[in-house]
Amino acid sequence: MMRTKGPLTKRNQPILNPLDFCPMGRNGVYVMENRIEIAGLTKRLGRFELSIDKLQVPAGFITGFIGENGAGKTTTIKLILDMIRPDGGTISILGHDAQKAGHLAKADLGYVGDDAGYWPSMKLRAIAKMTAPFFPYWDWPFFDRLLDRFHLDAGAKYASLSKGMKKQFELAMALCHHPKLIILDEPTANLDPLVRRDILDLLLEMMEKEECTVFFSTHITSDLDHAADYIAFLHRGRMLLFGDKETLTENHCIVKGPVSLLDGSAEKKFISFQKNSFGFEALCDDPARARDTFGTEAVYETPDIEQIFIGYTRKDER
Repeated sequence: MMRTKGPLTKRNQPILNPLDFCPMGRNGVYVMENRIEIAGLTKRLGRFELSIDKLQVPAGFITGFIGENGAGKTTTIKLILDMIRPDGGTISILGHDAQKAGHLAKADLGYVGDDAGYWPSMKLRAIAKMTAPFFPYWDWPFFDRLLDRFHLDAGAKYASLSKGMKKQFELAMALCHHPKLIILDEPTANLDPLVRRDILDLLLEMMEKEECTVFFSTHITSDLDHAADYIAFLHRGRMLLFGDKETLTENHCIVKGPVSLLDGSAEKKFISFQKNSFGFEALCDDPARARDTFGTEAVYETPDIEQIFIGYTRKDER
């Protein structure tokens, strides 16, 4: 299944239950295939509790996994990778039970996290030679092309690389065995815009050429505006929204207007709003109702992912 452009669904509301939606491939055929499936997942760590009723990551697309710091994104990924064990629920990765048979998926999995754990004094090619035997589809020519693309010297020591170069090398290591699923945990955090764009462009190329699937955790929502097909929004350990990106943005709007338009009932129509001396700005999840309520006295804009993210976060703080 190839990655498509444009809306992936014609639903009038965000998909709150991803289990009832089947992605459509470029050939127009609906496919019931997911690379990650989560059901009834729970995990308590101190005072924090993660609880995800349902989440599916459809094959052949980029799913952005967003949430504030501490929302539980990294905990979720560690559970998917069987780095920690859940208190309850089930996780399937590439068709295998993550806890009982997750090792069977590892050869088809690429992962980039916060700390790769590579020995600092080792040279890049030595790290690759040590890693290659674990992956039956390791592609040395492709590895060399990726290093050339990122202008990385295979003879350089890992410790000598900048933060951005380290992340580029880690991505090359994750991609050079042609994985079916790529899991990224904040791969572009604290990187300059050029490096971030290089990483995103490479992921998009991989999507087109190899039809792989990407599960991309980040709080840099502009990266998802550029690359993601689906958005999963985790907030305080709970799944708040899931849907294809274009439908989510189309089913929300930013409303701007004078404060005189507001009253108690009008404010209840908003997910969140802010007032200042110039007027108000609000996020609404029913654009048609907003236009009927405020008419031509207000201005309406389609929000980006960051505005939706901030709006729902502020709603919980009201």
